[in-house]
Amino acid sequence: MSAEYNIYIDGDWIASESGETFEVRNPADTTEVVGTYQSAASEDAEAAIEAAVEAQDEWASTPAPERGAVLSETSAVLESRTDELTELLTAEEGKTHAEAGGEVQRAIDIFRYYGEKARDLGGTVKSASAENKQLYTKPEPLGTVSLITPWNYPIAIPAWKLAPALATGNTVAFKPASAAPGVSRALFEALEEAGLPAGVANYVTGPGSEVGSVLAGHEDVDAVSFTGSTAVGTTVARQAADGLKRVQCEMGGKNPTVVMPSGDFETAVDIVGTGAFGVTGQACTACSRAIVHEDIYEEFVDAVVDYAESLDVGDGSAGADMGPHVTESELDGTLEYIDVAVADGATLETGGERLTGDGYDDGYFVEPTVFSDVTSEMRIAQEEVFGPVLAVIPVSGYEEGVEVANDVDYGLSASIVTQDMTEAKRFVEDVEAGVAKVNEKTTGLELHVPFGGYKQSSTNTYREQGDAGLDFFTSTKTVYENY
Repeated sequence: MSAEYNIYIDGDWIASESGETFEVRNPADTTEVVGTYQSAASEDAEAAIEAAVEAQDEWASTPAPERGAVLSETSAVLESRTDELTELLTAEEGKTHAEAGGEVQRAIDIFRYYGEKARDLGGTVKSASAENKQLYTKPEPLGTVSLITPWNYPIAIPAWKLAPALATGNTVAFKPASAAPGVSRALFEALEEAGLPAGVANYVTGPGSEVGSVLAGHEDVDAVSFTGSTAVGTTVARQAADGLKRVQCEMGGKNPTVVMPSGDFETAVDIVGTGAFGVTGQACTACSRAIVHEDIYEEFVDAVVDYAESLDVGDGSAGADMGPHVTESELDGTLEYIDVAVADGATLETGGERLTGDGYDDGYFVEPTVFSDVTSEMRIAQEEVFGPVLAVIPVSGYEEGVEVANDVDYGLSASIVTQDMTEAKRFVEDVEAGVAKVNEKTTGLELHVPFGGYKQSSTNTYREQGDAGLDFFTSTKTVYENY
């Protein structure tokens, strides 16, 4: 029988006011219940915010190096649980062990990074226009912030929101996605073990309609940071804007890799294949469009089909190359887009079916899927699928390649494979994306540089990660000091 887990408010692990719970099942084997969680009510969300507001002054006045020491110790606690958390992430979300282990390590590194960055928090000094006068800036925490995170990176994304929020002296009310809430719960267990004072960070599980709406719109919340779909993010941004809260929403993507003849061919296949099918395509930065020069188009289609067909799909805990979708609704959404692509006239080169039979019937498995003969106006080339589905689009040259890359409503991550320096440099300038890469897959991020998108991929206000993460969670006070 699986364990039942509580929410965390004001330093106590408690049951929800609703008295209701929900189960999280292993997407590779839905007969296995991984855990049972509280289905919190709006009253719980309000209590979490109240606790955070009450704790805010004391935490803000705590010297930044002391706050950083708590984050560094949190990193150490997480590191001691690496194997356990890797297993849990695979069981909840479906990632392979390699993918899950990498994500857990990222969370460990993020807390360590911001633990050290806390020592450097401070303003800038400028030259004053008169004698006996000092002119400088002073960063201050925003106050109480709400963090709402998705299921597809269920420990890394919470970490890169929580750590800078806490480092800068804010208090937090946090809601994870219900599909995979367990690994983020471990962050709060680690923070508690590291000595975080009661009320500074609060963890509430439950439906967005009950919990998320309170966190986004509550009058005592000073900022909201959200990662998820564009549809939900737009609603969150509007709710937050009504109260003039600072808001940051990172949302969907329709990410291209442009493949040029000068690029190394085998490298291009690997970059596209890993970008498209890694983490089952369930990444906002996944490569969903390979935009390929016509001179190598047919050869590339054959090679990426071979790549897709070489992948072993199965339980991530059993050594598979690609795991399941996280839920049945996500699987159904991918299968629906496959049907749409066929109806629109794209050529199904490989995949396209739900996997059944021994080892598959109790999970949400789909074949890695490749479409050729895709045109830019097709829905498969325009809309985010969020599954292991790759659309391969032919173009006549660099100019058309960039035009097609930009011909979507999203602008998150984009890459080009080329050995032509002019193409590489022009691509960085020309592509409409918050992340531009040369000879690298669209997925994968360094933790110390800004991350965010253009167009409908982001509210395009503040970036996440690195110093940008600290900037979002602070206000700047300018001081004129005469003596």
